[in-house]
This record gives sequence, structure tokens and C-alpha cells, in this order.
Amino acid sequence: MEMGVTIESAIALTSIHSLPRVVETIPLNDAHGRILGISLHSKVDDPRFDNSAMDGWAVIETDCNTYPVKLKIIGTLQAGDDSDVVVEKGTACRIMTGAPVPNGADSIVMVEDSEVVGDEVIINGKARPNFIRIKGENITENEIGLNSGVLLGPAQLAMAAMMGYADVPVIKPPKIAIIGTGDELVEPGDILEPSQIYESNTTALVGLVSSMGCEPVKYPFVSDDIDQLREIFNQASLECDGILTSGGVSMGEWDLVRRLMEEEGDIKFWRIFIKPGGPPLFGLWNGTPLFGLPGNPVSSQVVFMTVVSPWISNSCGFDKSNGPKLFEKVRVKLLSDAKGTKKKVTLRRLNIFWQNDELVAEVPDNQGSGNLRSMVDCNGLSLLPIGVNGNAGDIVDALWLK
Repeated sequence: MEMGVTIESAIALTSIHSLPRVVETIPLNDAHGRILGISLHSKVDDPRFDNSAMDGWAVIETDCNTYPVKLKIIGTLQAGDDSDVVVEKGTACRIMTGAPVPNGADSIVMVEDSEVVGDEVIINGKARPNFIRIKGENITENEIGLNSGVLLGPAQLAMAAMMGYADVPVIKPPKIAIIGTGDELVEPGDILEPSQIYESNTTALVGLVSSMGCEPVKYPFVSDDIDQLREIFNQASLECDGILTSGGVSMGEWDLVRRLMEEEGDIKFWRIFIKPGGPPLFGLWNGTPLFGLPGNPVSSQVVFMTVVSPWISNSCGFDKSNGPKLFEKVRVKLLSDAKGTKKKVTLRRLNIFWQNDELVAEVPDNQGSGNLRSMVDCNGLSLLPIGVNGNAGDIVDALWLK
């Protein structure tokens, strides 16, 4: 077991023990919010043929170098038509948006720049070659259109449909067990005794796990009883691909997650050089990866974002730019001081916003690891290196939360 690791070392150690990556094929219309499991090559060219970008007239550009000019109308083409119309010098074909460009034509005149008189059209505006959408200009047959690991939203699903896919291969969401620990915890809505609190960490973890493309499996709270904890660990290791616990990982007598993992599990590391969130552990329980997250609400979320989410992303092969992610790493100018820590990377809560064409950040005063409201009121975290203070005016790394 390693005692105290950097964020980078924690990510490297967890990546050795990956979640399973299973690909399943599902109907396209059921794939919103899923992650693509295999890169998709287009089955067709797009556009499939040269077509008009707007309603107007298919013409020969040199016929319209000077205007107004009269051209003979030789036909009409609508989207879906298959015609043998040929545009020759001195003629024009009426054309609708999406219709195939007839042979001989090399430009489109907008309908607004024309006037029909009998069997002729008077052209009053410029003929534009760029109003023709060229075959294959968006994508060609067999070209990769969507990369493995992208999050499938409306645009991506439309792209898959355009490329000819009725079904798509997606990553089967790994099951992640979520276990809250502590005698003081009560489900929201239940009656509170004087020494009890409403439990919130597992609710946050359910949302974070879902946002990372996994299936959260929330187990009942576990009291401070090591036999009960062992039983639920055994159950979760059989039913799920990974385990997240909340609380019980620090140095106290009743930090039973740490104690049980030390005595019967296989701990890979304990404690990370970050603030907040220093005491987490990672190891294996019956071969199943287990993260022991801190009990303080802010610490729990910070550790998930900085260590657990990269583990999920690496395991599942998410696309680094377009896969599920909880933040964007950015550079911000501090508008107020952000105190660093001598031996830890410091993640101060920030309010990040645009000001005069640059990203800036304010640093709220209340930075306690139990101050859950600060995670609601703020939208970012600093990434101050070990031993570095952030002073007003400094430009620093930050995580801009989604």
C-alpha cells in the first residue's frame, strides 16, 4: 500500500484495475446519452450527389456574368427527383433545395433574384457556384464519421442516421455500487434524532456516476458495524463492477471502511496530496475496485472529479474531447487571493466567468470541506500546485465545472 500519492499517481494506480468495457448494439432511437463503443464509418457519401443549397435556378455561370439576362426554362427539379434534364447555354432549370443539380449546370441563382415571364426566366442577380453542395463534401463513403467513446447527443445520433445506421454499438454502462456509512445518517424525509443528519453524499455520487455514463446502484446506509459493512461489500462485489463508499476512511477508531480494507481487502493507496479530499483510499475487495471517498460533502465530490472520473473515462475509452466529462480545464485570472497549501494541490471553490474577453475567477471566503452550499454557488475549482499561493491578478489553472 502506498501512503500519500499525487493526483497523477492515483490516476495511474487506479488505471491498472479497470472497469470492464462491454459493447452492445441497440436501436439508434434508444441511444441518446449513451457512449459509442466502436468508431462508425459512413456507409454513404454525404451529400450523395451534387445538390442545390436553396430554391432557385440551375444555370451556367457564364450565362449570367452580366444581368439582367433572359434564359429559357427547360424543366423543374424537386428534392427526390431523378431527372435527365441537361442545362445548355441560354437555358435554366427551376430547382428546389436538396434537388440534384442537372448535368451542364455549374451554379445556382436564388429565386429572389429572378422573375418568370412566360417560358423564360429573367435573371437579376449573381449566379453562385458555392450554392451547389458537392457530392461527398461532408463525408465520403468509408470515412470515419464518429469516433469511439463520443457521447451520443442529438447531433451525433443524426450523423449516425445520415451515415446509414439503424443500430449503433454502445458501451454497456458499468455498474457502480454506492454505499454510505455512518450511524448518524438518515434518509432525506425521515425523522431526525438530535444527533443525526440527512445524508447527501450518496445522492451526489448517484448523479456523478450517471453523468460519467455508468449505472449507479445505491445500497442502504451501513451503520458503524464492521460485520454489516463486510456483508454489503461482499454483495456489492458480486453485483457490481466497482464500488464507491462515502465516509469511514480517515484515522478515527470508527473509520471502518479503512479498517476493513486494511484487514481483509487489498489497499493500493491511502491518502492523496489534495485539499480538500486528502484521506481517500483505493483498493480491491474480492477483486472488485473500491474507492473509499471522504465523508465531508465537498471532499467527496472533489475526489470523484479528480480521480474517480478519470478512472471511469480511461476504463471505458471515452473520447477525451467529446466523451462524458465533468469539467473543462481552463486558465483563469484570479480577482481575489486563493491560498495554497504547503504539501497539497489546492482546489479552492471558484466563481468563473467572462470579463473583458478573458476568463476570470472570484474566490469565495467560505472554503470549508463540509460547506455543500459552496458547491452549488460556485462553478469551478482552482488547481494550485503544491506550495503555491494564488494572488489576485495571477493566471492559474482551474477546473470549470459542467
